Amino acid sequence: MDRSSLLQLIQEQALAGVVPPPQLQQLDPDNTGFIGAETFTGLVHSHELPLDPAKLDMLVALAQSNERGQVCYQELVDLISSKRSSSFKKAIANGQRALPQDGLLDEPGLGVYKRFVRYVAYEILPREVDRHWYFYRHRSCPPPVFMASVTLAQIIVFLCYGARLNKWVLQTYHPEYMKSPLIYHPGHRARAWRFLTYMFMHVGLEQLGFNALLQLMIGVPLEMVHGLLRISLLYLAGVLAGSLTVSITDMRAPVVGGSGGVYALCSAHLANVVMNWAGMRCPYKLLRMVLALVCMSSEVGRAVWLRFSPPLPASGPQPSFMAHLAGAVVGVSMGLTILRSYEERLRDQCGWWVVLLAYGTFLLFAIFWNIFAYDLLGTHVPPPP
Repeated sequence: MDRSSLLQLIQEQALAGVVPPPQLQQLDPDNTGFIGAETFTGLVHSHELPLDPAKLDMLVALAQSNERGQVCYQELVDLISSKRSSSFKKAIANGQRALPQDGLLDEPGLGVYKRFVRYVAYEILPREVDRHWYFYRHRSCPPPVFMASVTLAQIIVFLCYGARLNKWVLQTYHPEYMKSPLIYHPGHRARAWRFLTYMFMHVGLEQLGFNALLQLMIGVPLEMVHGLLRISLLYLAGVLAGSLTVSITDMRAPVVGGSGGVYALCSAHLANVVMNWAGMRCPYKLLRMVLALVCMSSEVGRAVWLRFSPPLPASGPQPSFMAHLAGAVVGVSMGLTILRSYEERLRDQCGWWVVLLAYGTFLLFAIFWNIFAYDLLGTHVPPPP
């Protein structure tokens, strides 16, 4: 950014009330675009900047991290405007931090909800600076409505079909179950909504319980930290990749259940924990990691068993297990990129565009596959119910 545009930005931020105009001359009296670290640190400690404690701590750390004793004014504007850039986070990480040594675990006198927010911060975020930032900036409104709404809708749909069919376990073996307009069936590939709506249907109470538990235990905290847009994008990307993968690799099988989205969330979270193992402060993380992997592997094994060795007579192929694996791949690729970009703009990261390009390429390939491959390969698709 050149000097004229930087000065214009300073004036705009001042007019917007981000930094009071009298303090601009103290911060940058020569209009250079940089702030002296000593003057800046003194100004921060005098509390002339109306900031919350987390921002004050990070501003001091930013001032002390620059070897030339200067702070770029743009970083100050970004921080005060709650727009954390990659360069700001690198400056904090590479410098001599002035953050408090005591963590959020030592915060006294917290209410029930604030203790839950603190718990979420330690469950999801690997760095203390991020945990402080999230803890002090978190607001209860808007609440994490996406994961709660999806789970509630899945429960309602399951109860409706359970009461209608008078069957609560292995519902897919009921002849009327596959007639649902929500299920993905290879004979109904032209009905594009089914590639997403199958997530509201489940094999039975056992699959619904497993998915709902993980959506609430992992999905809700992730949505609280990373926001509705990012987590809903990750979940729906896993769901869509699940049905499209089944249409390519298991061409005769239907799909039910939200496992594609669930495995995208869980795989992203587990991969983020592994890559930031030393920084994660969640208790019993090794034991919980092992239990999560065992449970997820068991659910995949159960889906494989139902697909190839159905315990009851069935009129056609049973739902495929490939959606689980596709969701896990989406989680490790797209999901990990999202979770490692807390409070950073995804569009500014090269890795994000690489992931989007790969996912878009897969979507185009899957669309052409569904249009042409079934006829070219002469695949016998069971007639839809």
